[in-house]
Amino acid sequence: MRRRVRASACGVPRTAMTAAAGATRAAGARAPDFFIVGHRKCGTTALYHMLRRHPQIFMPAAKEPRFLETEEGAAPLRRPPGAGRTPGSLEEYLGLFAAATPEQRIGEASPSYLLSAFAATRIAKLSPHARIIAILREPASYLRSLHLQQLRIHAENEPDLRRAMELEADRREGRHLPPSGYWPEVLQYSRHIRYVEQLRRYHALFGSDRVMVLIYDDFRADNEGTARRVLRFLEVDDSEPIQSVESNTSSTVRWQRLYDLSHAISTGKGPLARAARALVPKRIDRRSALALRNKLLLSKPAPADESLMHDLRVRFKPEVLAASEYLERDLVALWGYEEID
Repeated sequence: MRRRVRASACGVPRTAMTAAAGATRAAGARAPDFFIVGHRKCGTTALYHMLRRHPQIFMPAAKEPRFLETEEGAAPLRRPPGAGRTPGSLEEYLGLFAAATPEQRIGEASPSYLLSAFAATRIAKLSPHARIIAILREPASYLRSLHLQQLRIHAENEPDLRRAMELEADRREGRHLPPSGYWPEVLQYSRHIRYVEQLRRYHALFGSDRVMVLIYDDFRADNEGTARRVLRFLEVDDSEPIQSVESNTSSTVRWQRLYDLSHAISTGKGPLARAARALVPKRIDRRSALALRNKLLLSKPAPADESLMHDLRVRFKPEVLAASEYLERDLVALWGYEEID
């Protein structure tokens, strides 16, 4: 059973926090009051869309600023086309929230923050009284969904999840990485399933009262009810109408070579890209073209490889047991791990 952790700023020098807060006030800018920190493929996009419609909440149009995911002063990681850009400075980052009214709670949603070794400390330095929302999902289904997503956005080029996980050690050394070079840390799939380690970083800095841990199954079963729980956690009116949202459902590529070609055309600058753009009516913008491409070339994924799913559950059962004890909730039964050994 985990000890109840009180809100504190452990690990963040008080002088640094005071200086950051003072600089923010001096510039007339506000830092976020809450952060949706992840994981990916666990409903963070749906929750973001549901919360930002609330009149007492402001969340920027750019869902994933990801400004705080890397070590302070480090260059931002490359992002796939269409994924937006990471703010280049604190001033630019805080500018994302400039349109918020004084009465609104400010939030942002960057699913990379739960995986990041740096984000918790940087959030605490910038906004020491912030509230944190994390979402956890059964490990095997989560990794399968994450792998499919990385294939779809060309951040992964190994179509077999088992093989992709076998490549983790090589990829840490810079070998067998996709040509795109997007988000290589995301391809360390095993690192995502360190739930207790990840949550402890936030509990140590913010305490249990300011960290809300949601379970993906609950969100799927009761979309609206879970969102209202979050509104109460954020201390805003939870009686406002809520529209349920389902975003970023898993998909697979029907024709990989054609999909790769369309990606090369949309991101390239050569004659093939110019010729393709010349054939597309000017009234069709890039977002519409991508939506049409996805409709034609993406489909529902094939059934999961049950042998692989079983092996993943065997591998990650110790983490499920640890998370169950840490959160004081029986995730073993919820996720069907009783017979896994």
